[in-house]
Amino acid sequence: MLPAKPQDSRSIEYSDRMYKAKAVVGGRVVTSQKALTLFNCTIRSGDQIILEGNNQKQATFLAKTLSALSASKIHSLHLMMSSITLDEHLDVFEKRIAHTIDFSFSGAQAKRLYSLVKQGLVKIGSIHTYNELYSRYFTDRRPNVALVAAEYADNEGNLFTGANSEETQLICEATRFSKGIVIAQVKEVVENVSRVDIPASQVDFIIPTGEATSIKPLFTRDPAKITNQHILMAMMTIKGIYAEYQVKSLNHGIGYATAAIELVLPNYIKKLAMENKICTHWLLNPHPTLIPFIEAGYVKSIHSFGSEPGMGAYIKAYKDIFFTSQDGVLKSNRPICQMAGHYAIDCFVGATLQIDRFGNSSTAIKGRIAGFGGAPNLGANPLGRRHCSPAWQKAGLESYSTENQQIARGRKIVVQITPTFGGNPQCPVFVNELDAVEMHREGIFDSPPVMIYSEDITHIVTERGIAYLGRCHTSAEKEAAIRSIAGNTPVGQGANRSETNKLRTAKIVAFPEDLGINPKEATRDLLAAKDFAELQQLSGNLYTLPEYFR
Repeated sequence: MLPAKPQDSRSIEYSDRMYKAKAVVGGRVVTSQKALTLFNCTIRSGDQIILEGNNQKQATFLAKTLSALSASKIHSLHLMMSSITLDEHLDVFEKRIAHTIDFSFSGAQAKRLYSLVKQGLVKIGSIHTYNELYSRYFTDRRPNVALVAAEYADNEGNLFTGANSEETQLICEATRFSKGIVIAQVKEVVENVSRVDIPASQVDFIIPTGEATSIKPLFTRDPAKITNQHILMAMMTIKGIYAEYQVKSLNHGIGYATAAIELVLPNYIKKLAMENKICTHWLLNPHPTLIPFIEAGYVKSIHSFGSEPGMGAYIKAYKDIFFTSQDGVLKSNRPICQMAGHYAIDCFVGATLQIDRFGNSSTAIKGRIAGFGGAPNLGANPLGRRHCSPAWQKAGLESYSTENQQIARGRKIVVQITPTFGGNPQCPVFVNELDAVEMHREGIFDSPPVMIYSEDITHIVTERGIAYLGRCHTSAEKEAAIRSIAGNTPVGQGANRSETNKLRTAKIVAFPEDLGINPKEATRDLLAAKDFAELQQLSGNLYTLPEYFR
């Protein structure tokens, strides 16, 4: 027998961990009472650990078990997860079990994350886009152990992930095929699963918990909270961008501004005589504010990153629009949806917390590190794209017509939509320098965590108007366009009326009146549904309001 080589170390270590674990817990199926013992056998100090933690689905039981480890035995873990969501995700840092994290989005944990970083309890490797983080699982961030969640396992060990497959399949493949250990929590083990999402060969241990997987309604927004300001921005976006560029395929980010667009579309699209001409193919979670537009018959397809609670029956009724298995259960796939969002859509519309005078945006601000999610991919101009669409071609002609281009190029439309101020008058969105730059100077980040760089953004929409950055000929003109729609912020205070009027004449800046929009008409009367009850009614009572909103 040949001696082991250094490059065989992962295989040897995998075998050693598996031998020790099975000697204590037995076979593949492990009781919840033995979960902590299993962790102590399979996890070692300094390991790179994937914990699921994705946008909706949470491996809650496994997160609690991880946080119950003793730091005297296991410490210095490098956690990798797409979304920091649960308290336990950060408890492991306060207990000094983990020290470093690579992630994409932090959502509700953004303030606590910032605090732990300032205390030196958390070292952020990088804030990644989803695809970037997943790609690193196959390169320099190969996991030693992956902790994932599924709905059911069958007697053979195959997993059914249900509507929220998200990135579970990718995690299991990256881990198991690089000689890491995969541990899955499931509600229960059944004789057969309705769909094999992850084969048994990619799963080492299964822990039945008796509890359904925790799913968060991340994208769902209450129509009752949509304001006239949101509606005005929606009208400008639809008329000044979607109709102007004939946008057919698109993605909406999280927030009330994009929810307002979805609820304004059914009525406003008729007024513009753009029925079936725009917004036909979507990449987004199946959130309920899209129900009226689906019911109007204007949506051709929706592919989803994950699912949303309460939408299961509605999805099953529209399985020709959503991507489902034969039984009507959604088959979400975050990596594929992200890839489609990078290369296949005409337009991305997302929100942010800060935009500097040059047009760079970030959601890493003082007091809050919210992460980026998919925005850096969805909101980037993919230079590898080669197929054409009217929107892609028009945006490209605007952006590159003044350059010395030998061959015409297209461009993705990337929109940042935001009011000029955030949650209160003390939070201007438009600032002369991003907080992210100062955090870099403080040593928190190796480079400033910019979400979308200025060169990728084609439009900024505020309650003041639209800045068509793709039409700007110079960087000075771009700065002037941003000032024109930045309101009474540190950036907007530098606007000059004469300069702004010239930009409006050149159609680089458009105020509502330039688009033929009367702000007084921007009222809730334009919404196709004004509250959750109306959404339920429009869905034929197929939509079920999640407990979170009751």
